Amino acid sequence: MIRLGFVIAEFNRDITYQMDILGREHAEFLGAEVVRTLMVPGVYDMPLAVNKLLLRDDVDAVVTIGCVIQGETGHDEIVAQQASRKLMDLSLQFGKPVTLGISGPKMSRTDAHRRVDYAKRAVEAAVKLLKSLEDD
Repeated sequence: MIRLGFVIAEFNRDITYQMDILGREHAEFLGAEVVRTLMVPGVYDMPLAVNKLLLRDDVDAVVTIGCVIQGETGHDEIVAQQASRKLMDLSLQFGKPVTLGISGPKMSRTDAHRRVDYAKRAVEAAVKLLKSLEDD
C-alpha cells in the first residue's frame, strides 16, 4: 500500500479544509493511506514540515495542500514561487515525490473555492509517480 504524508496550510482554512477532505477521499479511492498529517501556518511554512515527513520510513510521498490568494501586493507570487521551488528541491533531495496541491497565485477567494480539486490532483500525481518509479 502507498503511504502518504499530508502537509496542510491553516491559512485560508475554510478552503484547505475542503481540500483536505477531497484529498483523503481520493487517496482512499486509489488504495493509498494517509499515514501522517502535519498542519502548518501557511504555504510558505511547508518545506520544513515536508522535510520532516520525507525523513520518515513510513511515508512514500508527501502531498501539499494550500491556497495562495492574491492580496494588494505581489506577496502571493513570492510565497507560491519560493515554496514550490523548495518543495521540488526536497523531492529531488530525498528521491520521494512531493506533489503540489497548492492553488494560486493571482487567484481570488472565489477562484480558490473553485480549485479545491487541486488536492485530489496532487494525491493522484503522488500515486501515479510512485507507481511509475516502482516499474523502473
